[in-house]
Amino acid sequence: MDLVLIKDLLVRGIIGINADERRAPQDILINIALSTDIRLAAESDRVEDSVNYRTITKKVIAHAEKAGRFTVEALAADIARICLEEPKVISARVRVEKPGAVRFARSVGVEIERGRGPA
Repeated sequence: MDLVLIKDLLVRGIIGINADERRAPQDILINIALSTDIRLAAESDRVEDSVNYRTITKKVIAHAEKAGRFTVEALAADIARICLEEPKVISARVRVEKPGAVRFARSVGVEIERGRGPA
């Protein structure tokens, strides 16, 4: 399977359980790998034949900025659902990290993979 990658997308949003984390937006780092078949797009050179990563990125940014989730797990699941709304996406691997959330660590986060369920 082919992959469409969205790497190191940095957005600002409310995420966390502590009162100080809920007061102001903080950095959220997102990485996405979308499994798809790019053969048709590679032959036609038409964006309509591929996964439009720009459209998905805009949806992910808008959601992450307004969702106000308590956990990175919930935000990662939201993002995977957004990715799977695109018909050409077969599965999505999503990593959501909070840079600087834990002392002495560059970031903490989760990585999930979700695919299409049975029809």
